[in-house]
Amino acid sequence: MAKVVGIFGGSFNPVHKGHVMLAKFLSQSQYLDEVWLTLSPQNPFKASSDLLDDKHRLAMLHLATKGIEGVEVCDIELSMPRPSYTINTLEALSQQYPKYEFRLVIGGDNWNVFDRWKDYQRIIDEFGVVVYPRPGYELKPIQDKNVVTVEAPLADISSTEIRNAIAKDIDVSAMLPQRVWNYIKENKLYK
Repeated sequence: MAKVVGIFGGSFNPVHKGHVMLAKFLSQSQYLDEVWLTLSPQNPFKASSDLLDDKHRLAMLHLATKGIEGVEVCDIELSMPRPSYTINTLEALSQQYPKYEFRLVIGGDNWNVFDRWKDYQRIIDEFGVVVYPRPGYELKPIQDKNVVTVEAPLADISSTEIRNAIAKDIDVSAMLPQRVWNYIKENKLYK
């Protein structure tokens, strides 16, 4: 039976404990064998002006996931045309890893606007989607056997709030993996 890998994409600007906790939890769910945190160089729905350089975000992902079984880092989008579209990422991963099955992992906030994504129905039909709840978002009804919801623990942590706090010299170390916090301090990021 093929290994089922959840693709949990994001800008991870920066990666925080909520991301890591969710990825680890989902990797142990009945739907997934592993979760790959997939670094997105540019979200088509977001401006990239406040996006930290890819190399820093990738380094922090590696630091955050070091030693966590079932959670890996995927940098495939860094070598793909921009903006990065999820359907292209899933297709490229399927070609590169033909023995794996891939599922998209998204939050309820993204599920509610999923019909705006490029080739969203193909993503559902060809790969499947695992949806986790997000605080403050009621899920739109799901009526497709290739879309499942997972009751995952929620951490209401925001990368934007972390960046804003760091810029004001507020200690956010409790929200970040220790190695990530050290990296941010050493490199004077988000100042």
